[in-house]
Amino acid sequence: MEEKTWHQKHKDQLTYGQKIADRVANNMGSWHFIITQTIIVGLWIILNLLAFFNHWDPYPFILLNLLFSTQAAYAAPIIMMAQNRQADRDRVQAESDYETNKKAEKEIEALQLYLSHIENDKLDKIIELLEKES
Repeated sequence: MEEKTWHQKHKDQLTYGQKIADRVANNMGSWHFIITQTIIVGLWIILNLLAFFNHWDPYPFILLNLLFSTQAAYAAPIIMMAQNRQADRDRVQAESDYETNKKAEKEIEALQLYLSHIENDKLDKIIELLEKES
């Protein structure tokens, strides 16, 4: 069985709430969300300005402002939770990279010693051959 990467292990440890927070943060940080929200706000304003009888939120659009405030009150902590998890992922990745670099450094040092040993053996053989010829 293949060993899981640090990213797979991290994803497996996420709670249901954390997964939802990540999805919300990803959605709210997308162009799709911005464009959709802009269209809805535009329609809201146009319908309230053009409505002849039923102005459910007349200018200065206090209900719309209340909706934005409520959205911001919920979105800010959810986005902060997702950012905190991203910082945790970055820290774990940096630690993993550091461990990989330490292993690579040890392997390179071992290879250098091995090559040095081979080089010394070859030089000894060359010197021995030269001494025999002299």
